[in-house]
Amino acid sequence: MKITGIELRRIAMPLKAPFRTSFGVESARDVLLVRVVTPDGEGWGECVAMSEPRYCSEYVEGAADVLRRFLVPALPDAVDAHAVKRALKPFKGHKMAKAALETAVLDAQLRASGQSFGGFLGAERDRVPCGVSVGIMDSIPELLDSVGQFVDEGYVRIKLKIEPGWDLAPVRAVRERFGDELLLQVDANAAYTLADARLLAKLDAFDLLLIEQPLADDDLVQHAALARRLRTPVCLDESIESAEDAAAAITLGAASVINIKPGRVGGYLEARAIHDVCVAHGVPVWCGGMLETGLGRAANVALAALPGFTLPGDTSASGRYFATDVTAPFELADGHLDVPAGPGLGVEPDPGFLDEVTTSVEWLPLQPSGAAGRP
Repeated sequence: MKITGIELRRIAMPLKAPFRTSFGVESARDVLLVRVVTPDGEGWGECVAMSEPRYCSEYVEGAADVLRRFLVPALPDAVDAHAVKRALKPFKGHKMAKAALETAVLDAQLRASGQSFGGFLGAERDRVPCGVSVGIMDSIPELLDSVGQFVDEGYVRIKLKIEPGWDLAPVRAVRERFGDELLLQVDANAAYTLADARLLAKLDAFDLLLIEQPLADDDLVQHAALARRLRTPVCLDESIESAEDAAAAITLGAASVINIKPGRVGGYLEARAIHDVCVAHGVPVWCGGMLETGLGRAANVALAALPGFTLPGDTSASGRYFATDVTAPFELADGHLDVPAGPGLGVEPDPGFLDEVTTSVEWLPLQPSGAAGRP
C-alpha cells in the first residue's frame, strides 16, 4: 500500500465532568488524530497520550513532534501495519505515537481490503461486556451517587480509582451500598509502595475482582512480593509495555491478570501478541481505556472481542465522557457495546463536528503527488 501523506490533527474534546485519578485531574482531552491518505482511501488512528507526562513519559505535543520528525519519515515506500511496526522498532519508546500511526495504516489497509478490525485481530464475539471507571471524588456520598448512576445505566462492572487516603472507606461504602453481586475492582495507578502492603491487604475483605497497578510501574519484583501477601488478584497496567513484559510478570508471579491498553504497548499488533501470551499461560486479560473518542473506542471494542478478554473492560459508552463524539456514539445495550462490523474501524468521523473541535492540522506529504497540500 502506497501512502500519499499523513495528517496530524489536534482536537479539543471537553469532558462531561472532570476525571480525577492519583496522578491528576482531566477536564478536557487534547487528542492527536493521525489520518493516513492513500490513492485508495484513508485510515484513522488516535494517539492516547495525555497533555502532560503523568500517566507515562509521553504527552501529546511530544507525540506530534516524534511523528513529524522521526516516525513518519521512517515509513517505507510500500507499507502495511506489520511493515510499520518493523520500521518504527529502531526508535526507543514513544509507544502511543507508534500505536496511532500503526492503527491509521491498519485502518486504511483493512478498509481497502473490506475486512473489519475485529476480523483481522481474531474477534470471536459481536458484542462485549462493558465496565466503567469511576474517578476519585470529593466525598463518599458523591461517589455513591455516581456509582448508582452507572449501575442504573447497566454497566456490568465498576472500577474505583484509589490513592492513599481514598481507598478502604470508599470501597467499603460501595460494597455495602450495592452488595456482593456487584463486580468491583480498584485501580491505584502506582500510588502505593510495598510499605503499604498491610493496608492493601485489608481490601481482601471486599471480594474485589482485582487491584490494578498498586506499585511503581518499573518494579515487577515488588509486585510479586505484594501479590504473595494479598488474596485479591494483582493486575498490571503501566508495567506492561510488550509481550516480553507480560511473560516476565507472569513468570515472576507479579500479576495474575493483565490490562491491555493498545496505546501503551505500541499498537494492536503488540496488544494481540500480549493477549496470546496470556492465553497460553491461562492469565485473563481485559481492555483498558484512555478516554478515547469513537475512533479509538472502535478499535478497543474490536480487541476486547478476542477470546482471552474474559473480564469486562473500560470500553464505556461514548456518553460516559463526551456530550458529542467525533463518530456516531457507542451506546450501551444490556451492559454491552456492539463490535463494529464494517471495513477497518467500522466507524467514520463526522466532518462537521471534527472541524468544530479541531485546533490545528498539519499535512506531511510522503510522495511528490501529495506535496501540493492536504487532499
